[in-house]
Amino acid sequence: MDRLDTIDDAAAAAAFRRLVRHLRHRSDAQNVDLMGLAGFCRNCLSDWIGEAAGLDRDTAREAIYGMPYAAWKDAHQGEATPEQLARMAESVKKNA
Repeated sequence: MDRLDTIDDAAAAAAFRRLVRHLRHRSDAQNVDLMGLAGFCRNCLSDWIGEAAGLDRDTAREAIYGMPYAAWKDAHQGEATPEQLARMAESVKKNA
């Protein structure tokens, strides 16, 4: 049995909300860098919550970003460098 499955849903939801709020606060942590290090990013979280809650993509992204995705992207997302994209590509291979 995976110990993760024994965590109370309310506690798991609280931890998830804390993670999302942390990522909202750390807008300096670019999605491409998160993907390069961990193989997931805010968009992944929004996809997962959208699938779990039956939300459309825009609604799920707004739940994660705390604002419309386009507004967050304009305010916080820089252009990815070739190095960032290469790290991301290598990291994503590990997700399979």
